[in-house]
Amino acid sequence: MHSLAAKLNETLQRENPHVFAMLSDLGKLIYFPKEGILSQSAEAKAKGRKYNATIGIALENGQPMHLDVIQSTLSAYDPKDLYEYAPPAGKPELRAAWRKKLIEEQPSLADKTFGNPIVTNALTHGLSVVADLFAGPGDAVILPDKNWENYELTFSVRRGAELVYYPLYDADMKFNAAGLRDAILAQKEKGKAIVVLNFPNNPTGYTPGIEEGRQIVAALKEAAEAGINIVAVTDDAYFSLFFEDSLRESLFADLCGLHPRVLPVKVDGATKEEYVWGFRVGFITYGASSEAVLAALEQKTLGIIRATISSGPHPSQTFVLRALNAPEFQAQKREKFEIMKRRANRVKELLDSGRFDDAWTYYPFNSGYFMCLKLKTVNAEELRTHLLEKYGVGTIALGDTDLRIAFSCIEEENIEDLFNLVYSGVKDLQGQK
Repeated sequence: MHSLAAKLNETLQRENPHVFAMLSDLGKLIYFPKEGILSQSAEAKAKGRKYNATIGIALENGQPMHLDVIQSTLSAYDPKDLYEYAPPAGKPELRAAWRKKLIEEQPSLADKTFGNPIVTNALTHGLSVVADLFAGPGDAVILPDKNWENYELTFSVRRGAELVYYPLYDADMKFNAAGLRDAILAQKEKGKAIVVLNFPNNPTGYTPGIEEGRQIVAALKEAAEAGINIVAVTDDAYFSLFFEDSLRESLFADLCGLHPRVLPVKVDGATKEEYVWGFRVGFITYGASSEAVLAALEQKTLGIIRATISSGPHPSQTFVLRALNAPEFQAQKREKFEIMKRRANRVKELLDSGRFDDAWTYYPFNSGYFMCLKLKTVNAEELRTHLLEKYGVGTIALGDTDLRIAFSCIEEENIEDLFNLVYSGVKDLQGQK
């Protein structure tokens, strides 16, 4: 084991041995080089006043070398904010701006101890970092039965973890906090669980209410008090898109400082929140009562980033930073939120009209990009392919009965036509039986 990794491990063992015990084998071995090319280049950038012949970029006339055919389309930006490598942790100004945004949008974070957000190559990369640091063969990753399929690749296929499912909804079609509690407590013998909390949920578009949120936090605290170390991951990809009565803040804030055996990890980003999917700008943020623990986890995270992508793309970080600092940002974001809310409300209005009751019910939704139908009479995959082939309508089949529909990408005036076509598809298949 490298001495830097050993030193980080010693810090975690001293400050919070439960967090050290959460680390995977890779998580224990990883570190960020202090004497490598990046650290030497950073020192040279600060002190190399005459010549800096360290890092692998090209300079010309005192600025990063670039092609005019590229710069001409980006003339509003200084070349130094586009072409140079971004630091492995991301642009410092962007990290500070995102932290400020977190506190503004989630006021209960103001008095909590949490780290500086680290820039990731969007949310999938952030979740992959979590998997590398904390998941290993046989570790339990606890998910609702309705979940984003990429969790399986990220935690199970890549890292060998065991996926443990519980029903998302209870008998009252509320969040199944009792099922979550039982799934975590079942890991008592292992002594460790990775819990993924994804709200608004993909694929259902459901966010728990305030009381449900309290029950979730209570379930994690009970499991921690029972001796289970919990990596509590809030996948907040669709944060802020809350259209009805529900939680308005990430559970990350409630989990910070909850118990020494609970490590909150927030994975979020501009991808969905600011409608910049192709920019690939995300963040990973840790909550811990000890600054030393936060610093050690940051160093290990930077080690994973350095060993995989080295650093995230600089231009998109610059674009997001400029947007966050723009005076028009909040008004423009509110405008897009209202469009999304109207689409969600139109979907619910149609589904509650009774016109389609013989074909499907739907799972409760109140937020995000998606909703899910529960088909009564036909197979979801058969309907999906039929809708594509006959009507040119794309949907996502999940299991035998569930059909996910992304209302986010359908104009409000087209939503009724969409559901009429889905209904026609159901009737077509019924007639074939």
